Amino acid sequence: MSDKFDVVVIGSGPAGYVAAIKAAQLGLSTACVEEWIDNKGAIKLGGTCLNVGCIPSKALLDSSYKFVEARDHLAIHGISVAETKMDVPAMIARKDKIVNQLTGGIGGLFKHNGVTSVSGTGKVLAGAKVEVTDKDGNVRVLDAGNIIIAAGSVPVEIPPAPTDGDRIVDSTGALEFTEVPTRLGVIGAGVIGLELGSVWGRLGAEVVVLEALDEFLPMVDAQIARETAKILKKQGLDIRLGTRVTHAEVKDGVVEVSYASADGDKVETFDKLIVAVGRRPKSAEILASDSGVTLDERGFIYVNDYCETEAPHVYAIGDVVRGPMLAHKGSEEGIMVAERIAGKPAQMNYDCIPSVIYTHPEVAAVGKTEQELKADGVNYKAGVFPFAASGRALAANESDGMVKVLADADTDRILGCHIVGPSAADLVQQIVIAMEFGSSAEDLALTVFGHPTLSEAVHEAVLAVDGHAIHIANRKPRKKK
Repeated sequence: MSDKFDVVVIGSGPAGYVAAIKAAQLGLSTACVEEWIDNKGAIKLGGTCLNVGCIPSKALLDSSYKFVEARDHLAIHGISVAETKMDVPAMIARKDKIVNQLTGGIGGLFKHNGVTSVSGTGKVLAGAKVEVTDKDGNVRVLDAGNIIIAAGSVPVEIPPAPTDGDRIVDSTGALEFTEVPTRLGVIGAGVIGLELGSVWGRLGAEVVVLEALDEFLPMVDAQIARETAKILKKQGLDIRLGTRVTHAEVKDGVVEVSYASADGDKVETFDKLIVAVGRRPKSAEILASDSGVTLDERGFIYVNDYCETEAPHVYAIGDVVRGPMLAHKGSEEGIMVAERIAGKPAQMNYDCIPSVIYTHPEVAAVGKTEQELKADGVNYKAGVFPFAASGRALAANESDGMVKVLADADTDRILGCHIVGPSAADLVQQIVIAMEFGSSAEDLALTVFGHPTLSEAVHEAVLAVDGHAIHIANRKPRKKK
């Protein structure tokens, strides 16, 4: 195997494998270094997202919601189910099958596109070289014309609640429960905590979510966050804000958790505890001291708008750099970097990156929140349409939530969209496309939407921006600042 390549990518998650494939498609000799191995010692591609993140969690979310539908929501359609049971091992096996199918698929794509897979842990050395240490401790050095760092992120650990892989687990461990906990604690009411809490709550666990912040989902538009909290609490999630965990330990087969709150110090016991307080970039451990790559105060690799580090011919993308830790953000950065290495003038629009929380209903957003526009002193207008007024949503018994569209009060240009409701992840893409093309609210208002569809809620929200919604009573539009 050659030790010299035009491009060496470190990490095969959504950022890394996409960058590697794109670079190879552009005619660059490309290697992708991955440290994950399976139980047979073979390289395992896909990174966190495919192996223990996005994909397996969505598999469990879908399985658990189908269980809830069968148990709680079919009767309204006139469908009777005598008894509903969940086979947890079968659910986990289905999740594993999906993961193996997708990770194996990346290997096939690498072969098809001519990407060389290199098993081992990569480290960036000076002079655009990558040191690779395999599972047996053997070391080789790859000479790279260009390096793309896509090492991803790892769960944040907190001293008060050290994980043990059994009773106290991180997000990875929460994907492997063999039975439904009677009582489940979750530290962190962010995306990961809410999604994993939803999975096991749907299957019958009593779920208590402990969040240190006083505000629920502060990164989400405040109106949407309030509606989301109301829906999740109605589903049974016990979300306690302003609760700071001070100690957690296993005693007599249960987890005893101590926390401080406005009501004083308290103690709760759980069968399982999930620590989901966020993720940190996997950066410092892959950089040699003379690599020339610098980190910011939070451990992210410093890059410019084109993902160039301060070391010549070294780039960084995905979770190891600034911005939201989103698989699709990393993938698009990977494409941009590969194209720039190949001499193409590629760039990214960071203002049009959607985000999604895969609870049910989903929460999705793109662009500015209302609180951000207020803080920036922007004159804006807002249109809101509830799914309770959508014929398609009512027919599907999915009428919780709303669509909210924000537009510039002077230019009418769409500035953001925020949705909690059915198929929010797919609906928000309509606004992503509109924003990418610089559309005004009027542009979408003049667009014909099919009927009956959930997309009509987006149309009505855009119409409501100027007080022209048809299927709700309009409020007098006013400029907000």
